[in-house]
Amino acid sequence: MSRAFIFGAGETVPLRAVPEDGDFVIAADGGMRYLDSLGIKPDLIIGDFDSSPEPDSGEIIKLPVEKDDTDSVFAVRYCLEHGFDEIHIYGGTGGRIDHTIANIQTLSYIAEHGGRGYLYSPEMVMTVIRNDFTFEPTGIFSVFSLGGTSHGVSITGGFYEMRNGEISSSFPIGVSNHSVGKPVTVTAGDGTLLVMWADHGKAAEKFIAY
Repeated sequence: MSRAFIFGAGETVPLRAVPEDGDFVIAADGGMRYLDSLGIKPDLIIGDFDSSPEPDSGEIIKLPVEKDDTDSVFAVRYCLEHGFDEIHIYGGTGGRIDHTIANIQTLSYIAEHGGRGYLYSPEMVMTVIRNDFTFEPTGIFSVFSLGGTSHGVSITGGFYEMRNGEISSSFPIGVSNHSVGKPVTVTAGDGTLLVMWADHGKAAEKFIAY
């Protein structure tokens, strides 16, 4: 998969996945401060710059302040349109809870368009799936349905397992599962699932399959 990284203006967290040669890095508005603290130069800067000064150099796409897309959503659209189907979002949590929820919904948008997105907070990593996802959690993980009831859901490898079950968006039966020291596979069935797991910056999780 072709990887892109989007750095927003939210809280800074230790990097779990790190940009490498060939990856595409975007600063979404105030995310430039985040990248400066890491010594990483972005390939593209996107934003309306309502919360940060407009840079005076680099490749820039300036957006209007009044728009339907957030800066992060515009950056995600740009990534998908340019063939990047694995998108890591840093600085997308903290501060206003509505922006965090918007970025979780953005993970769903990525999944609907055939990609895989990851959103990082200080304690958790989040992704949204519409197929199978295998990973190696080192502690707590949770699975939630996004939109209605997801049927045909399976969770194997965790302490609590589910086979061909249902997870409703109105009852959090998938909360607070935990690792037993082996890979966990979550199958979405006919639904869209938010999978999130504890991560304290130790880069202990390994994504195995998509």
